[in-house]
Amino acid sequence: MALKEFNDLADFSAAQVQAMLALAARLQQRPEPQALAGKVLALLFLSPSLRTLSSFQAAMMRLGGGSFVISPDMSIHGLETRSGIVMDGVAAEHLREAIPVISSYGDALGIRAFANRVRLEDDLADTEYRAMRELVRIPLINMESAIQHPCQSLADWKTMDELGVPKNGGKFVLSWAWHPKALPLAVPSSTLHMAAMRGMDVTVVRPDGFALPQPIMDKARKAAETSGGTVRETSDRKEALEGAHVIYAKEWSSTRHYGDRVADARLREDLQDWRVDDPWFATARPDCRFMHCLPVRRGVAVTDRVLDGPRSVVIHEAQNRMWGQMAVLYQMLGPGA
Repeated sequence: MALKEFNDLADFSAAQVQAMLALAARLQQRPEPQALAGKVLALLFLSPSLRTLSSFQAAMMRLGGGSFVISPDMSIHGLETRSGIVMDGVAAEHLREAIPVISSYGDALGIRAFANRVRLEDDLADTEYRAMRELVRIPLINMESAIQHPCQSLADWKTMDELGVPKNGGKFVLSWAWHPKALPLAVPSSTLHMAAMRGMDVTVVRPDGFALPQPIMDKARKAAETSGGTVRETSDRKEALEGAHVIYAKEWSSTRHYGDRVADARLREDLQDWRVDDPWFATARPDCRFMHCLPVRRGVAVTDRVLDGPRSVVIHEAQNRMWGQMAVLYQMLGPGA
């Protein structure tokens, strides 16, 4: 299928996702090094990245295309992102001009922009990303926004398929993990939906005050109804981890005190036991895997012995970012697109 936008796995059927993953596997096994010859991918990074930047550049190179990167730190003028502002400060260029210009140089555009973490309603609605999306007239890839990270979810789905993690009947535990800072909801939101869409029995386990917002839970439950999976949420960590096929750790901000950094910090200060360690796997399945999107703080969210141990598949996930994104780019810009 010709792909014009990659923003949310919910925009696709499970069969379409599986077809995308089959394409990723084919390109991994049988490369097409000239498939995107002459094509250019423009990459706009309003928040930093290691995997997203390098995996998209590598994906384009492996398919014979090229890419260029723009970020506020790289712009000699500075980039203004706020709406309705009088630009009498440092930034000399606004995204309303920058995005159309950047788009005009590429055949597709990727945008990465973190959540503002001021008003939960704005971030749930992906307000900032949607405003930028209106300025784009070429195929568009969401490389992470306030509430979406479809590239990570595609890679995670591929990883579980390759490891033989069951779909229906597979128990997927999305666990809150400790972090000194309040982090965005994009990965937990997308990961929860992905596992539900895959047909798994999904449990979100988190401390009090860190429950995922109702719209995120409702969206995942709707996906589970279609796939035959289930979705639930609890603060009982011991019960949640029992029989798990996957423990996926992720740090996120308090939704009780969203946007209030002081209250958030106060709530999390006594939660450092939410650090994934070997005892977490005591009642999980013997073949239970540890997953995390990276970057991860060693000794903070997870111990070295788990991260470096045989359960950890975090490097496998990271490599699959490239293969999954190659499939997305092929469907956007490749033969027949």
